[in-house]
Amino acid sequence: MRENFKIKSGSLVVGDIDTLDLVDRFGTPLYVTDERIIREKIDRFKKAFPFADILYAAKANWNLSILRIMARENLGSDVFSDGELYMALLAGINREKILFNGNSKTSEELSMAIKSGVKISLDSEDELFTLAKVMEEDKDTGGFSKGAKKAEVFFRVNPGISVDTHPKIATGLIKSKFGIPTDKIVDAYKKTLEFDDIVPVGIHSHIGSQILDISPYKETMERLMDIVGKLEEIGVDIKYVDIGGGLGIPYNAEEEKKAPNPEKLASLIMPIFEDGCNELGIRPRLILEPGRYLVGDSTILLTRVNAVKDAYKKFVAVDAGFNVLIRPAMYGSYHEMAVANKMNGVTKETYTIVGPICESGDILGEDRLLPVVEKGDIIAIFNAGAYGFSMSSQYNGRKRPAEVLVNGDKVDLIRDRETYSDIYGNMVIPPRLL
Repeated sequence: MRENFKIKSGSLVVGDIDTLDLVDRFGTPLYVTDERIIREKIDRFKKAFPFADILYAAKANWNLSILRIMARENLGSDVFSDGELYMALLAGINREKILFNGNSKTSEELSMAIKSGVKISLDSEDELFTLAKVMEEDKDTGGFSKGAKKAEVFFRVNPGISVDTHPKIATGLIKSKFGIPTDKIVDAYKKTLEFDDIVPVGIHSHIGSQILDISPYKETMERLMDIVGKLEEIGVDIKYVDIGGGLGIPYNAEEEKKAPNPEKLASLIMPIFEDGCNELGIRPRLILEPGRYLVGDSTILLTRVNAVKDAYKKFVAVDAGFNVLIRPAMYGSYHEMAVANKMNGVTKETYTIVGPICESGDILGEDRLLPVVEKGDIIAIFNAGAYGFSMSSQYNGRKRPAEVLVNGDKVDLIRDRETYSDIYGNMVIPPRLL
């Protein structure tokens, strides 16, 4: 939220840099990330879980520089595609701490995961059989020599647990597309024992995203440890217990009052995990997959006002739309806003902030009380570090924005603003149309 940032001479400041200087230099729309905030969040998670493996959820923000920060901090990564795996490896994240997750992996992705030496979270028995087939084919084609590679796998279990979050990001519900139901999970592990080159080493669960009421984690951990006990009985040696991520952040003042933190999560789940391990006489590693919590409030989106229109409502039209930040249109999400060049201004008017996309749903914020807004002003949209650029698009033929990273008085461009060639670069006109 805005409390993470400073005000100087009426302007919003990130680190030690005036946001107005940033837009003069890099233009708008512009994503601006404060590295200090990310590292502080990482440190807090590490201290709360000193003996766990922390795997950053790359889907939240897979900019190469962000992933590089995670690598420098010795975090692993939860990846959901071949592209995210490629980026995590390119950033230098330890492949021993990478888990390839996902409910619909291609044969090519599974092959890439095996050849990269990363662990795989299987989402179905069908995926297990596909993995076995891929490994045989790779051996036959010389992808790796027979016996030289073994696949270390988890299964993702669907615990059938409801959480208080948006339905589109509640992933542990019984009706969710993710994971294997608890009553079928043991049978899935039994099938892995039929393969010499596939070794079950962990169990995985993820119940949702933007979770503010952490009580469901307690039941999730209890169910996971109950399943671990059943797996030990059939001879599966569980080395990792992955409870996923999903810890929420406050997007408004009301959520600030109940926002959880890593310490609260640790005090809730660690006793259950440790008691379960002691009872079974095992010592697996606990894995957590924070994403939004580490990067969400580190970033603001700066967008310039193109027009102010007094119509049915007072509309403020800016140069960023849902092609740049889709969360408000997709989830009805709230992002706090301010006028970056009028931070000391008195709030006088109620505005609805809209983008330039040819869709009526291109609304970034409704009925916001702000100082008087004029053409040329800069609107700052807070908490844009998670699922911001990573969910952006070129809809309406619009070029995606630049990203910069601030660390104190240092500013680095970490993604160039797109050009027209980025829009048409992969298109091919067939000769008959020339």
